[in-house]
Amino acid sequence: MCASTIIPMASLVTPIFSFATLLGHIFFVFCIFAFIYRKSWGHEFIKFVHKYALWLGFGLSTISVVGSLLYSNFLGFAPCELCWWQRIFLYPQAVLFLVAIIKKDRGIFDYALPLSIAAFFISLYQSYSNFSGTTLLPCTAAGGECSKIYVIEYGYITIPLMSLTLVCYLLFIKLCAYKHDPNNSNA
Repeated sequence: MCASTIIPMASLVTPIFSFATLLGHIFFVFCIFAFIYRKSWGHEFIKFVHKYALWLGFGLSTISVVGSLLYSNFLGFAPCELCWWQRIFLYPQAVLFLVAIIKKDRGIFDYALPLSIAAFFISLYQSYSNFSGTTLLPCTAAGGECSKIYVIEYGYITIPLMSLTLVCYLLFIKLCAYKHDPNNSNA
């Protein structure tokens, strides 16, 4: 793909992903309060998330695959080593959730939870290093892409923060799947 098509694509994709992330942050506040008040007004919402947890997990993990491939393969943003590690933990979840949907197997959450936790810590570290300007790990990407900020929208939304937001949603879905499970005595 030539450079002249990359710029217009980036100017289209980035605002959409950034705005979706901004809306995601606002909605996540609602999710947290709904979870806190799940015994009263948040019950129906948590019940909805529990019921559709497999589909929500599949949708979000598929968005992570599509988004990361869009940024690296079509927009030309070179992924750093930490980005690759995040992909290692996020990409299999799309397949796991798809198989779980087909088999109607809610046991997926036991397998996907450690993957999401690992991706959470990596994206949290990447977001920290983006905002602080310091890194504890050397970057192996050409030109030190780990510290390079390709996207900054609304004064704070970067690609690692987009990933962190998505991973937080995956963790929230898994939490709702556990907490609303009638077979779980800790619910």
